[in-house]
This record gives sequence, C-alpha cells and structure tokens, in this order.
Amino acid sequence: MKESEIRNTYNKKIKELKKHNKLYFEESSPKISDNEFDQIKKEILNLEKKFPYLKDTSSPSVSLGYTPSKNFIKTEHRVKMLSLSNAFDINDLENFQKKIFNYLNKKIEFEYSVEPKIDGISASLTYKNGLLVMGASRGDGTTGEVITENLKTISDIPQKISNKDFPKDIDIRGEVFIKKKDFSELKNDFANPRNAASGSLRQKNPEETKKIPLKFIAYTYGFFTNEKIKKQSEFLHSLKKWGFKTNEHNKVLKTIKSLENFHKKFENDRFDLEYDVDGLVYKIDSLELQKRLGFTANSPRWAIAHKFSADSGYSQITDINIQVGRTGALTPVARIKPLNIGGVVVSNATLHNEDEIIRKDIRLGDTVKVERAGDVIPHVVLVDLKKRKKNSKKFIFPKKCPCGFDTIKEFNKVTKKYDAVRRCPDRGFDCEKIAVEKIKHFISKEALNIDGLGKKVVEKFWDLKLIRFPQDIFNLDYKQISQLDGWGNLSVSNLKYSIDQSKKVSLDRFLYSLGIRHIGIENAKLLAEYTKSITNFLNFIQNKNLNEFLNIDGIGETQINSLKKFFENKSNYRIIEKLSSLLNISNLKINKGGKLLNNTFMFTGKLINMSRAEAKSLIEENSGSVVSSVNKKLKYLIIGEKPTIRKVQQAKQFGIKILSQKEWLNLLD
Repeated sequence: MKESEIRNTYNKKIKELKKHNKLYFEESSPKISDNEFDQIKKEILNLEKKFPYLKDTSSPSVSLGYTPSKNFIKTEHRVKMLSLSNAFDINDLENFQKKIFNYLNKKIEFEYSVEPKIDGISASLTYKNGLLVMGASRGDGTTGEVITENLKTISDIPQKISNKDFPKDIDIRGEVFIKKKDFSELKNDFANPRNAASGSLRQKNPEETKKIPLKFIAYTYGFFTNEKIKKQSEFLHSLKKWGFKTNEHNKVLKTIKSLENFHKKFENDRFDLEYDVDGLVYKIDSLELQKRLGFTANSPRWAIAHKFSADSGYSQITDINIQVGRTGALTPVARIKPLNIGGVVVSNATLHNEDEIIRKDIRLGDTVKVERAGDVIPHVVLVDLKKRKKNSKKFIFPKKCPCGFDTIKEFNKVTKKYDAVRRCPDRGFDCEKIAVEKIKHFISKEALNIDGLGKKVVEKFWDLKLIRFPQDIFNLDYKQISQLDGWGNLSVSNLKYSIDQSKKVSLDRFLYSLGIRHIGIENAKLLAEYTKSITNFLNFIQNKNLNEFLNIDGIGETQINSLKKFFENKSNYRIIEKLSSLLNISNLKINKGGKLLNNTFMFTGKLINMSRAEAKSLIEENSGSVVSSVNKKLKYLIIGEKPTIRKVQQAKQFGIKILSQKEWLNLLD
C-alpha cells in the first residue's frame, strides 16, 4: 500500500472517530456500541504503530484515556473540588459552628448530614443525558486529570442511567477505594490501600486498571442545576435511587454533642469495617444554607472533617537538622529511627521551633513520643526522661542560617513579644536555602502546578546549577537533562510539555507563586481582583503606591509591610518583570453580568441578620467590590446599626451616596 493510500485510510478513521466522539461526548447520543467505538480507536493505534509518521491531535494516542505520556489530559472542574478543614476535638467543632453563626450574624438551628470519610481517591463523574461522558481526578481542586476509561472499569460506577429523575447534566462526586481484604493480595506492590487506588487510576492502560478490585461510593455533586432536592440527606437518597452506592453509615444529627458521641462510637467500631476510614465528615444538611455560606479559598464553610485520634509511638532521635522555609523560618526536624505509625513509616518529626525544644527539653539521643494525626506532619509530643542518657547535652539552636547569614527573631507589635520562630532575613535569592524553597513553592500545585518538576527534581537541578531563579525553569537545557540518570526522551518530553502548559497562569495564582510572606491564596486573590492585570500590579510597585492596597477589604498593614519588604530587594522586581515577559498571565475575569458591576461599597455599623463576610460575598458575586476606607473612589457607603459618625461625615464631604441596609439589598432585589 502506498503512503498516500495509508494516510487516506488513517484520515478516514480519524474523521470517523471525531464524528462518534462528538456524538458521544458533546451530544450524548452515540450511534454505535462501545465495542465498535473501541475497535475504531484500536485500528487507529495499530496504524500509528505500524507507520510512525502518522499523527493527528484527535488520535486516541494523544486524547481521552490514551495519553502517550505519564500525564493525563487536564480538565477544569466546573465547580472546584476543595478540600475540607479538619477538626480533632469538640473545641474544633464548637469553633466551626461558631464561625457559621458569625458568618450568618445570628444563631440558627440546623441539622448535619454525617458521612464516614473513606481513605481513598476523590473522583468526579460528568453525566449528560444519563450517559457517563467524562471522569476526572481531583487534581489541585481547580484542574483534574481526565481518567474516564480507568473509572469505567469500576463496576460500582453506572455508565448509563435511565431513571427519569436523573438530571440531564450533573457532576457526581465520590471516593475510589480498595477493600482491606482485596488489598491483602496487593500489599507487596503498594504501601497502603489508598496508594493502590491512586496508582491504579493513573495507569495509562485501562486494562491494567481493570485488574484491580476498585470500589466507588458517591457522596455529593459538583455542577448541578437543582430545583427539587433541598437537603444533602435527600441527595444521598437520590444517589441510591439512581444506581450509585452510598455509605451505609450515613445519618443526620443535630447537636455538637451528638456529633461527638457518634464520633466516639464510630472510632471504636471503624476497625471492623471492610475499608479504611480516617474520620467523619459533617455537612450542613440544608442545601440552601450551604449555598448561602459558600466557600473560603480552600474549603467550604458548611462542612468539616472530624479526624480520628492521633496515632503515636516511641522512637529515638538520631539527629536534629535545621530546615529553612521560603519565608526564612528555621524549623528544627528530628531524624528518628523508622517507626510505623498507623500504617505509615515515619523517620522525621517536626520540633516546631527553638522555644518548643527548650520547653520540652529535647536532646539528641532522647527517646521521644511521636504523634501523627491524619495528614498532620508527625511531631514530637514528649521526652521519655527515664530513658535519657546521663551524658546527654542540651541542644543549642544555631544563631546562623545554614547559608551563613545571622538569624533574627522579629518583634511582634501586637503581642509586644518576640516571635518564637527564628528567621533568616529574606534577602531575595541570596540565601540558597530560601531560594530553593521559593522555587519549590513556585512550581507547587496551588501555584504554577508543573507536573514532573517535583521537590526532589528541583533540588537535583539546583545542585547541577540548571536552576537559580524561577525564570530559569523556562530556559532549561533539555538536551543536557536527557543525558542525566533516570531521564529518557519520554520523561524529558513530558517535562517540557508540563512547563509549556504552565506558562498560561491566572494573575492570582501567579502572585501566590512568588512566595511573598503573608500573601497566601486568599490575599493573592484579593490583590488580583483589585489590580486586574500584571501590568497594573507592576505599576503599583514602580510608583510605590502599595499603601493604596489598604483600600482592599482583607488587606492590612501586615500584608502591606510584607509587600514593601519584598520589593525593597530590586532583584525580586526584576524576577517578576522577567516572568511576566515569559508567561501568559491572564487578567482576572470580571463577571460583567452582575448588578453591581463597576460599583464600590463600604460598610459601617452592624448589619442585621448578616455578617460583613456574607455581605462582601454578595457584592463580589454580583460584580461589585468592597473597599475598607472612605475616599473619592467609593460609590456607596452602607450604614447599619450604630455607624461610625466620622465615616458618614467623610462620605457626605466626598458626595458619596449613603444607603441603608434595606436600600442596598433592594439593589440586589
């Protein structure tokens, strides 16, 4: 067969595949069976294997479920898959409920939907017109990996749902896990059941995933236009009706005391379960109240994970090392003889800071109690003094950073005390220890999220002097990397692809990636919302107008001083300038459909049945913005009970419109 004929046959197959892909994924009305669909894909792959010059972007070798690299295709979740905040005791639960009351600005009665927290891997399933059209991993919460074909191998996941009540378009979310008895046959290949589930879902070949006895339990939804279901418990009942498996221990409870009692009983009984659980999840049962409470940057306000008691054990400290973080904080870490705590082998435990070492009198060679609670970093709880050697000496915390700079303890103007943490003053990238940690932060999931460039790789590239600054990542010598041990053409190609993909980043993630002290995800988002673009942000820096950020509700003097200190070092500014020329930093998307677009608001006085936080969320959801001081840019001053007279007078002087809470709410209907 001539090359032209081969290409013609191949192109016809690709065209046929694209046609059925569209029918299946976009129109949810497939015209052929799954077997026939798979056969077309197989024929394309066989042709590509036989004739390497054949290549098309729609080929199954570079699309859904058959990526040639170790990285799957990425998809942005229609509704973020955020993690839950944790509670470890009744005080945490009471604080959680108190925050809810504070946000609502009143105490109300509500019920909790209680669900066991299975120790597995979260997955999101998209159904359109009853058909499973896509499955994705949680990823970083915003973007996940498309693992549809692997998820289809799980018998608990329905691929077609014909129930009349089933929504036409919905994302079902749940947990993929392995039962204890099934894991016993796999324990030689994986460290624990969770790793086994994760590794199985990331197989490139679904046939390999099919060999693993994965299970799936559904527990919530992501995207869903809901008009009928009013409660989380009702939704769980609907899931069961639609053909999904739900947890048999789900229940509804009302008080914090009842949550605590159920937690105690369940913690004792959990070892008899067929699967691993690491706590319970409490969600406010009312979906309307969930919607009103909304989300923080990292987690929903209406849910919390109540972890089980910490696991602990005793081991001996063999060494104490000092680690330096991206903000210059010196953290002492105890190297201990390997210890199995709750199925995890622990060889390091944090000692927190210099004051903690002094308070607990921790010394080299001591036998110590090490505790690990859930995902919390293992830490030393106490010293077994009975086993202490007579010639032991107190640990003297170094006054210099490993880089050679003198360390400091900053004075806190609020507490009138020196901080417990000793720091290496942030001199940009002059301190090698800080520089490496800043680069690790730069490529982390919440920042640029560069797959294949993990912490160990950053350290290796640093040692080889391939990286010194964040911008060096985008000018790597891939030919040199391909000659390193453990790096082949495929892994280098995957790395290059990930780095190229990371060049497109939102403004808030970029600002967070810089690793500026006190500028976390939430504050980075506030700065991005205010400045709108990287050009505007840089103009603020050049013109030394950072004090204007005090107008941002949520940004205070601590953040402003941190920004000033960061940009006092001219190398930091040059790094941002360089990065802004290398990256495609997208301007913040503005919701232009909101009723409050281009309007600024400020509150003074106490609001009725609503907290400032909720009021702020309402304004932002409707495209408006909230400022924290009265100035000419302010359009509306909203007054509640007992407003600050000075602010009202200033507003009148500037001609700013003054609204009551009721008048403001009328703007929102």
